[in-house]
Amino acid sequence: MRSCEFERAEIEMGISNPSTSVCSDYSTPEAIASRASVLEGKTFQDILDMGVYPPDGATRDYDNRQYKGGMGTLVEERFFGYKANSEHDADFPEAGVELKVSCFDKKKNGDYSAGERLVVSMIPYDEPIQSEFDDAVVARKCKRMMLVYYHRDKAIDPYQQQIRYAKLFEIPENDLKIIRDDYRKIASLVQEGKADRLSESLTVYLGACTKGPTAAKSWVDQYYAPGGPKANKRAFCLKRQYMDYVLHHYLMNESEDLDCIIKGDAPATQTFEDYVLSLIKPHFGKTDRELCEEFGLEYKGNKRQWSSLSYAMLGVRGEKAQEFEKANISVRTVRLETRGGIKENLSLDTFKFLDLVEEDWEGSSLFEYLEQTRFFFVVFRKEDGCARLEDALFWSMPTMDLDGPVHDCWQATKKVVEEGVCLDVTRQRDGSIRVKNNLPGAEDNAVAHVRPHATKSAYRFADGTELGDVERDAYPLPDGRMMTRQSFWLNNSYIYKVVKTDESDAVDS
Repeated sequence: MRSCEFERAEIEMGISNPSTSVCSDYSTPEAIASRASVLEGKTFQDILDMGVYPPDGATRDYDNRQYKGGMGTLVEERFFGYKANSEHDADFPEAGVELKVSCFDKKKNGDYSAGERLVVSMIPYDEPIQSEFDDAVVARKCKRMMLVYYHRDKAIDPYQQQIRYAKLFEIPENDLKIIRDDYRKIASLVQEGKADRLSESLTVYLGACTKGPTAAKSWVDQYYAPGGPKANKRAFCLKRQYMDYVLHHYLMNESEDLDCIIKGDAPATQTFEDYVLSLIKPHFGKTDRELCEEFGLEYKGNKRQWSSLSYAMLGVRGEKAQEFEKANISVRTVRLETRGGIKENLSLDTFKFLDLVEEDWEGSSLFEYLEQTRFFFVVFRKEDGCARLEDALFWSMPTMDLDGPVHDCWQATKKVVEEGVCLDVTRQRDGSIRVKNNLPGAEDNAVAHVRPHATKSAYRFADGTELGDVERDAYPLPDGRMMTRQSFWLNNSYIYKVVKTDESDAVDS
């Protein structure tokens, strides 16, 4: 049996031809990593040109440009030389290593980001599920992984995309503690017959992502709730934001510049979220002025400062925490009015009209954001010219709200944009111009609405006349007009109900 180390040395010295030399020693993580290092700098076509096949031959027509399979399967069969399968064990069981091939993208600003979440294994829907992470299939497939990352470039032939990184990755113990808690949360809902209430945003690092070829085919009966509501097929995954962190700090070796909330070892008896709340709760009842004095900040009494105070209470400098970035947790401060209610709506990202009309619901940016994002609300109440800290909670949008009212708002918005937005222009008494539109407003939906995101209005009308700075503050409509940038917003009345409802009463929170 040839050793990977010996083969690697031969390749580097130019003695051995990698197209015919196949490593068969996959008994240790180090041997697998040595073999995989050959991949760095190679394209998928280079792999095919090596002429490697599984012992019983490859059945997939990889050389056919119509091949729709994953590049991970190509690497398994045509580089490592073993038959791709769906076994419950790791790809290299003797070494306890799972092979995962994924991609990263280059953004317009030149930065890189993980292209997708890392799907690990299916969540059982027709058989019992293990109660503990370490006993489950997902643990065997993600604790130690051989990560192969290629640069996804949609402008070139997929087979010419280049593999940039091939490294062994073991999930750090502090992250595993959080992942175990995530698993228990998912498994508990499944065992309670509530798999239909799962969403990727319910957990921190280990998510429950949708998995199915079509919406109709992906809904199945629940093993633990026979005759009950169907549930969407889902898989355990490491969230895209977690894999983005892995890309930058483990594969690209970038230095760590974010503070951790957990200093040292993770708390043994608390979940991550309980630990975060334990840091905030001692400050309940303090005003923002008192908190500024406590943490040495100049008092400004505005929303931006409340966000800074939220991180300060967590022991984090600045307004980013490593765990929140890895988990896609969005910190939002909410101020209740003295007599109840919330004045401000909660803004989401802007959307482009031309992108909206090309989307389907489950592929839309709105669905993906709310399906994957967990919110951490820090609640203040207006009081005598300042704001007093009243509460803090983690929250994810319930699936019934996402697939119900939010979907309706998105669909109504898409319909209006497709058919042509009605712009009603009127001149006010002071000479200013006001433009009304027929996009869904807060009065049309109990959860979400559309309104401008830009601070100033900007339009280009059908006759070519312009109002405001259209290049800075407007996006094009399908009919050629330009309209002020818009965002989806969550209604203030809806957010008020969220922050005034105890989380223990809301399974989806």
